[in-house]
Amino acid sequence: MIKLEKTSVMNLENAMRGARNPMNSWARMDSYYDENHRYILGPNDLDLAKRLRRAGSDHRKFIRQIFVSVDITAPMYWWKEYDTYKIATVANSTSTMHKIHSKPFERADFSCDHMTEDTLAFMDTVIARLEQIRLKYIETKDKADWYDMIQLLPSSYNQMRTCSMNYETLVNIYYARRNHKLAEWHTFCEWIESLPYGRELIICEE
Repeated sequence: MIKLEKTSVMNLENAMRGARNPMNSWARMDSYYDENHRYILGPNDLDLAKRLRRAGSDHRKFIRQIFVSVDITAPMYWWKEYDTYKIATVANSTSTMHKIHSKPFERADFSCDHMTEDTLAFMDTVIARLEQIRLKYIETKDKADWYDMIQLLPSSYNQMRTCSMNYETLVNIYYARRNHKLAEWHTFCEWIESLPYGRELIICEE
């Protein structure tokens, strides 16, 4: 399970202006803001952007200046793979260390969407045991109980992070992960495709 919410794409106008700096071609800019304050690339700017994107990383530097912020809720096993991307990424997460005991454990806290019925039944016993430990920890504040929660917690536990990245980073992620066995990566790549000019500037579709 993965959820991507509150997506914001920023700085497209400035990035496009910067793309014209090498040839001093600002007079050819024809992009504009529509009635919803979305920045729309005009034919001249879109043609230039696509040509620079196809020309390779040295020429598409402008997409490094297109910034994205998004709230991602995903299981810890997915975050372990996401964390291999360290270039031009920032994340603030909900705290497992400080807040794990702040609410009752329930199935919705975990990614169980691909479990078989037998495993799901066993998972319910794990969740029940975690809840028992949580209640005991609230009562006693015994660090041993806190460690029981942290060390028993399955990697399917969901965590939410507010993440920032740029379009260049998303190029790398998309082509590395689009055929991954985890369904979460397929959802993530579909989200990339849905971004403003994602198909033209990230995926490089005609």
